[in-house]
Amino acid sequence: MRKPLIAGNWKMNGLRADLGEIQAMAKGATVALRRKADLLICPPATVISKATMNTIGTGIAIGAQDCHAKASGAHTGDVSAAMLFDAGATAVIVGHSERRTDHAEKDADVKAKAEAVIGQGMLAIICVGETRAEREAGKALAVVRRQLRGSVPAGGSAADIVVAYEPVWAIGTGLTPTNADIAEMHADIRKTLKGILAKGEAEKCRILYGGSVKPSNAAEILALDDVDGALVGGASLKAADFLAIAGAV
Repeated sequence: MRKPLIAGNWKMNGLRADLGEIQAMAKGATVALRRKADLLICPPATVISKATMNTIGTGIAIGAQDCHAKASGAHTGDVSAAMLFDAGATAVIVGHSERRTDHAEKDADVKAKAEAVIGQGMLAIICVGETRAEREAGKALAVVRRQLRGSVPAGGSAADIVVAYEPVWAIGTGLTPTNADIAEMHADIRKTLKGILAKGEAEKCRILYGGSVKPSNAAEILALDDVDGALVGGASLKAADFLAIAGAV
């Protein structure tokens, strides 16, 4: 059985004053809920250390939203996987569509970052997803297959890698694909992973859905075959919404 993962991506939101929401999540993460799902929040790098201190001994893990592929060096303003691990992160999101678009990150860049994360002993959450134009052109499956083959380290294991499918056109728009579209994509992702990951690992690898996930639609999405959790954006900024999504597992 693949234990679902509910991960929150705070993006460029959150100051120390907002960490009360993470404390509320920790209080609401009951033993029963933690048995059903793993819970992770990825706040801005500036508050990772403080967030980690606030969640020690609770059911909430803290992750990061990006990292540099290199361990150190002359990269002003960048943060390495080792630095994030030192701050208390246990996972790092790489290849989010906003990084691919805003920072022109290519599949090879995402793969290098994933390898850095894994090398530091953390979980790499590798994001893939098509644009609206690509879906309307019938290219969605082909685009995601290409991203997977270019972004996921060959021979990796389910203990190190999670894949998050986020259709670009659904992120923050309130739009979601049909349940049939989500199920088709997740099944195809698992099939593609069989040719990338180590033998037997594709069946163990968790595949998350992301893109306008909220309490009102979480239950039906999380009930779909091959959907092993969610990567939640705006709804993860409030403890009540995040816990409601987790409770829908």
